Amino acid sequence: MIPRFIAFAMLATTSALPATDYDFSKMIKPVPLTAKFEDPGFIVWCGTMVRDEKGKCHLFYSRWPKELGHYAWVTHSEVAHAVADNPFGPYKFVDVALPARGAQFWDGLCTHNPTVTKFGKKYYLYYMGNTGDREKTKGLNWQHRNNQRIGVAVADKPEGPWTRFDKPLLDVSPDPAAPDALALNNPSVTVRPDGGILMIYKAIARKNPLPFGGPVVHLTATATDPLGPFTKQLRPVLTDPRTNFPAEDPFIWHDGTRYLVIVKDMGGHFTGVHPSLALFTSKDGLTDWAAAPQPLVTGPTLKRADGSPWTLKRLERPQLLFHDGKPIALYAAGTERGDSSDSFNVAIPLDVPTPAASPKP
Repeated sequence: MIPRFIAFAMLATTSALPATDYDFSKMIKPVPLTAKFEDPGFIVWCGTMVRDEKGKCHLFYSRWPKELGHYAWVTHSEVAHAVADNPFGPYKFVDVALPARGAQFWDGLCTHNPTVTKFGKKYYLYYMGNTGDREKTKGLNWQHRNNQRIGVAVADKPEGPWTRFDKPLLDVSPDPAAPDALALNNPSVTVRPDGGILMIYKAIARKNPLPFGGPVVHLTATATDPLGPFTKQLRPVLTDPRTNFPAEDPFIWHDGTRYLVIVKDMGGHFTGVHPSLALFTSKDGLTDWAAAPQPLVTGPTLKRADGSPWTLKRLERPQLLFHDGKPIALYAAGTERGDSSDSFNVAIPLDVPTPAASPKP
């Protein structure tokens, strides 16, 4: 028997469309002006949205002071909260959902990579957190990067308060040869058809020279409850033999037929377009991930509502919003200049195709 909270979530996230019918490149619609969200004084990234019981739209996103530069995401990011009456905005900043809480905590100085969902009557905010010395460095602060772990916060409503935990939900594996022995981030979860939760996350190994390490892969983990404990599979998925860092930023869901994931295609290996977002599918969610028949979700050029082209340097961190089991919006982070100084979140409308009618006998 499927637990009640799982059954509720399944109704909210499954779709009637077979996976082979998804061609997101044809589903992308022009972007209204209100769908671009910026937070003055901050670099913003990682938008994920959930509606409350009254239909209010709650956007959770990463932000850090613009004056600190792009690489401060690894030391100073915080998960903030904005609201709107419409999925496509305009959004208004309300508060910080997951603020810094002290270097003594595993997530005490940085929260990042939020993905929000509702299971049953509670809201769950999965994220990456870290701690360290918070020193500004020329590039990444590797101490903070290599302290990245995955956590979850829970609340009765999107406004919070959010309950955080003293230990990560998912920690690095103790085996130094494990594919996630160095760091973990980019969590995404979905409900399994037979009950329970499937998580996909980005993992970094210690095989290659430090401090970067690598390879950078994706792994899966399962649990019977949104709060875990999670059992890791430790079998890399979404791999490509041509590179040690093929993809990142996964968003996973089940459409009633199979699992699907949208990821950032790091080098255009899966879509032939760089930069781009790519679609993968799997029957079991654990072992048989492969690029979809139409792998390209979108390249760097969108259309504005007035029909003019909108060309971006970066488009990352994909998240979907579903209505009646169908994806109606693709949330992503982007920049026009590529250096994050003009960064924003955008809600891209999607036109869900009507499945072809079955031929008459």
